Amino acid sequence: MMLPVTPSTFETRVGKCSLRVRPLRQSHRAMRLAFPNPTGPVFKLTPELICQGKIESRESPRRRIILPIHREQEDLVQRMVNFLQPGTYIRAHQHPRVAASETIVVTSGVLGFVTFDSRGEILTADRLPTGGLVDIVAGVWHTVVALEEDTIIIEIKRGPYSEEDKVFAEWAPLEGSEGASAYLTSLMEQVFSAASPPQD
Repeated sequence: MMLPVTPSTFETRVGKCSLRVRPLRQSHRAMRLAFPNPTGPVFKLTPELICQGKIESRESPRRRIILPIHREQEDLVQRMVNFLQPGTYIRAHQHPRVAASETIVVTSGVLGFVTFDSRGEILTADRLPTGGLVDIVAGVWHTVVALEEDTIIIEIKRGPYSEEDKVFAEWAPLEGSEGASAYLTSLMEQVFSAASPPQD
């Protein structure tokens, strides 16, 4: 999955990462939500893939990118590595299908994990350090925020992926809308005031 070194690639550095990356046009960056699904019987999360995930999440307008581990979207268990940067906005949602539990493990950085009631009132807010784990059952309204640069999480949940897999909260602004940034700032100030998202 590493990009080949060609005349059109350049070397970029993020922290201790040094990686040759093919430049993406801004329009392509905006559309890139995830890496391709891996192939083969064994997947390894290499230092090179971690570096590439950090770099692409920093360059993405969404401030995050997903590296799927499952081979097909139809897999019954969805496994993903999610690279998150402070300021990324993930609209509050739930997974309504029967037995649609979700497990999140923090492998790097610090994650804020928030749950809500059906009206959008905050029920719980937890700061999960590296090594932290949270597991929720189906139907729990929730969101996550990155409280440190290069926060990396592993997500495991029921598959296969479909439009029925995720229901967004009507009381949470659409991603990319004018209200999303203000909502994220308000949420951070309410429960994670020590770590505010970066300003543009």
